[in-house]
Amino acid sequence: MTRLSVNINKFATLRNARGGNNPDLIKVALDCERFGAQGITVHPRPDERHIRYEDVFQLKAQIKTEFNIEGNPLEQKFVDLVLANKPEQVTLVPDASNQLTSNHGWDTIQHQQFLKDIIATFHQANIRVSIFVDPSTQMIENAVHTGTDRIELYTEHYAKHYAIDKTHAIKEYITSANLAHQLGMAINAGHDLDLNNLAYLKNNIPHLAEVSIGHALVCDAIYLGLENTIQLYLKQLQ
Repeated sequence: MTRLSVNINKFATLRNARGGNNPDLIKVALDCERFGAQGITVHPRPDERHIRYEDVFQLKAQIKTEFNIEGNPLEQKFVDLVLANKPEQVTLVPDASNQLTSNHGWDTIQHQQFLKDIIATFHQANIRVSIFVDPSTQMIENAVHTGTDRIELYTEHYAKHYAIDKTHAIKEYITSANLAHQLGMAINAGHDLDLNNLAYLKNNIPHLAEVSIGHALVCDAIYLGLENTIQLYLKQLQ
């Protein structure tokens, strides 16, 4: 079964727009769990424009499902945050500090030693590690040398081309997933996945362990309601 981890960053963006605590991020996370989500994802950034560092501590104390913290380990503050909270999973993303959203995976050749060292640090704390990668056989072949437990396939290209030619759009992802599995790495996926393209991805990507979805899910929830939306996403993963 492919697990659904709900990225709650956009709920934090909405809260921060007016100050105060509406919506209540802890309640949102607990409701996502209650409605069936198997994990909660946060991606704190240095400017704390959505998830605040204090949110991470509060969420860790409350949620019962898998906790996944995403971010760039070049930021020591991020590394310290992860080690202090010891989530079930940390997802390493090569974002610039001022980047609007993730837009590429790691170069696992150029950054191989850095990734190897930081992954070893998280492994010492018994934290599972996933690294963000593009669907490139070269990047995946070199990802295994970092010691990562999982890769997270960056799915923007798939989502962008799904409506044009879904068979072609997913081809390199199938190849990449098969290779990662052969090399002993589990497979996650995320970015621009939604109710239109999720089921096709799940049905064609072998060994897909987890998807992390935030923006599209929150947008759907505005129209459909959060509980109904989570059920619809879970249905796509069945």
